[in-house]
Amino acid sequence: MQVDWTDGKTGFLTAGGKSLEYACFGPAPDQAPTIVMLHEGLGCLALWRDFPQRVAAATGCGVFVYSRAGYGQSDLADLPRPLDYMTREAVDVLPQVLDGFGFQNGILMGHSDGATIAAIYAGSVEDFRVRGLILMAPHFFTEDMGLAEISKAKTVFETGELKQKMAKYHRDPENTFRGWNDSWLAPGFKSWNVGEVIDYLRIPVLAIQGRQDQYGTLAQIDEIDSRIYSPLETAILDDCGHSPHFDQPKQTLAAITDFTARLIRIERESVEIT
Repeated sequence: MQVDWTDGKTGFLTAGGKSLEYACFGPAPDQAPTIVMLHEGLGCLALWRDFPQRVAAATGCGVFVYSRAGYGQSDLADLPRPLDYMTREAVDVLPQVLDGFGFQNGILMGHSDGATIAAIYAGSVEDFRVRGLILMAPHFFTEDMGLAEISKAKTVFETGELKQKMAKYHRDPENTFRGWNDSWLAPGFKSWNVGEVIDYLRIPVLAIQGRQDQYGTLAQIDEIDSRIYSPLETAILDDCGHSPHFDQPKQTLAAITDFTARLIRIERESVEIT
């Protein structure tokens, strides 16, 4: 185990052959369930802002946050990324992250790419420590409107101030942006589809989506609903784009808190067999 958990502790752990920055909040894994937060395609630990602390305070769970390779202050990613980079991140790297901080039981909570990685992990890796999923703005297949927005982002990065803004949070904004944007805009990526992982989910799922999400439609949530065999709760938020935790923070935190409380209560209930 690489992490000596203390509330507010930051540091680096090694997973997938890379040094990854992390922070932990709230109680340690041996004291309470842990919520593991996985960031979006251009996110990182710092870009969650104070949301991890707020989740820890509201749920009573520990919260572990880290930046994947190529993001924040973690080691740079090897480019170009393979088009199945989210699957590789889920299957090859995330298990080492969980073991690295001593994960015992809890929830994977992801946003955008992070939500997809969380779903792939739960649908591909047999890990009974993972008791639930919180998926914010997940994507399981490409949509034309989302690809159009990603194409616009490329123009803004190359001609505008996006690179300078990203430099405040990422040690190498070029590596961060190209690792995400070049993959999504690669010719072969348009047919990318990981919806089959939903078929293998056997744990409760909370899916949160903004009606005005510019990167994905409610078809992503419908995909979960039409394929899942385990309990699904949805929170479809009005006046909300791609980042529910920033666009509608109160509603998002309330949905997360309620889902987590019910899941913990169910886990703790003993069933008497007569």
